[in-house]
Amino acid sequence: MKITFYGHASIGIEVKGKHLLIDPFITANPKAAHIDINTLQADYILLTHAHQDHILDVEAIAKRTNAVIVSNWEIATYYGNKGFQNHPMNLGGSWQFDFGSVKYVNAIHSSSFPDGSYGGNPGGFVIEGEHKNIYISGDTALTFDMKLIPMRTKLDLAIFPIGSNFTMDVEDAILASDFVACDKILGVHYDTFGYIEINHEEAIKKFFEKGKDLMLLEIGDFIEL
Repeated sequence: MKITFYGHASIGIEVKGKHLLIDPFITANPKAAHIDINTLQADYILLTHAHQDHILDVEAIAKRTNAVIVSNWEIATYYGNKGFQNHPMNLGGSWQFDFGSVKYVNAIHSSSFPDGSYGGNPGGFVIEGEHKNIYISGDTALTFDMKLIPMRTKLDLAIFPIGSNFTMDVEDAILASDFVACDKILGVHYDTFGYIEINHEEAIKKFFEKGKDLMLLEIGDFIEL
C-alpha cells in the first residue's frame, strides 16, 4: 500500500492496483503548485465532507478519470445529480470494494458545500486492503468514538489533522492515537494557511516523547506500508 501526500488533507492511496484519492484540494493550494492534477490517477475519490478545501478538484479529476465518488449520501447524491459515478455511504456502514473494505466512521466537524448547501454528516474512513489497515479521520475534533475503531480493526497507520483552529491540534492528535491504538501517524491539515500553521520540530518531538512516530511529508512524497 503506497500513500502519497498532495498537500493540505489530500492523499493518494495505491492498493491492489487501484488508485484512491482522498479530499482533493490541490489547484488552489500554492504549496502544491508542482502537483499537476491532470496526471493524477483515480479509480475512486473518497470525500470526508463537503468543504471547499476538501472537494475543490473533485469534478475536474472525476470527469477525466471517470472515478467513483465515495462519500455520505448527500455528497454522493450531489455529484450523482451532476452525472458522476458515485457510491453513497453513511456513518457506521461498510462496503467491500475491489481494492478492499471501507467503513465510514464518525467525525465531529461541519459539512457544507461552497454555496452553503448542506453537505451531510462529516466522517472519516477505515480502509482495509493488502493486509494493511489505515484510518483517515477527516477533519474532526478529538472524540471518544475513536476508541471504537481498534475494537474492530488493528491499524497500521492513522491519518490525523493536526493544525488546530478548525480541527484537533497536536496534543489532541496524540490522545487520538492512543484512542485508536496506533503509534504511526501521518499528519495533515496544517500550514496551508495562517490559521493552521504549526512548528514541525515541536510537533514531531511531542509525538516522539510519547513513543509515537509523527510523519510530516513534503508535498508529493510518499510512504509504503
